[in-house]
Amino acid sequence: MKFQHLKDLKQAKRALEAAAAQRAAVAAAAALEAERQRLLAEEQAVFQQALQKTMGRVRPLAAPARVALRPEPPAPLPVQKQRDEKAVLRETLSDEFDASTLLDTDDGLSFRRPGVGRDVVHKLRRGDWRIQAETDLHGCRTDEAREQLARFVREAHRHGLRCLRVVHGKGLGSPGREPVLKGKVHSWLVQKQQVLAFVQAPAAQGGAGALLVLLTPSQAVPPGGRGR
Repeated sequence: MKFQHLKDLKQAKRALEAAAAQRAAVAAAAALEAERQRLLAEEQAVFQQALQKTMGRVRPLAAPARVALRPEPPAPLPVQKQRDEKAVLRETLSDEFDASTLLDTDDGLSFRRPGVGRDVVHKLRRGDWRIQAETDLHGCRTDEAREQLARFVREAHRHGLRCLRVVHGKGLGSPGREPVLKGKVHSWLVQKQQVLAFVQAPAAQGGAGALLVLLTPSQAVPPGGRGR
């Protein structure tokens, strides 16, 4: 390399000196890092030796034998469902409901929904609908009778039945010979939306101690076809 001027020579010298200084700095940093790693390795070795001397020979403990005990799960009982169903029955059928103003007592006690013609009541009393199921509430306490009647009507309607007989008794065995259950059954049936109408049963089918109940039509088809 030829230099034309002294100035160029000085610049080249400065560049060489800067490169040499940079190489020296890199080498010094590498030497320092190598020394740091060596000291760290020595320190770890000394620590491991001291630890081994302190603890001696160590063997892992044998894992104890274990038996996985799984308790038998209790049998599933739909307790909450039963409680909910009873609560629905109690809320649906109120003992405070007065149905006396909704009953007809012209030629025999009867009830019909608004819009239902009197001919339906006459046909029901005459036996145009065949009785497809019945329930007997004799001997039941009020709560038992309420739940039994509500369940009976609900299941009958679900299976597509139309004509039912409900035996509530004449109340001859009640205190004062008052038919307490009879009035409550009237009230409960009026509150059931599935009930279209009901009449006091003819003498041959229980008379004043029973009712013939006509339910609203259902989508289900009862065993043996329709009940009329």
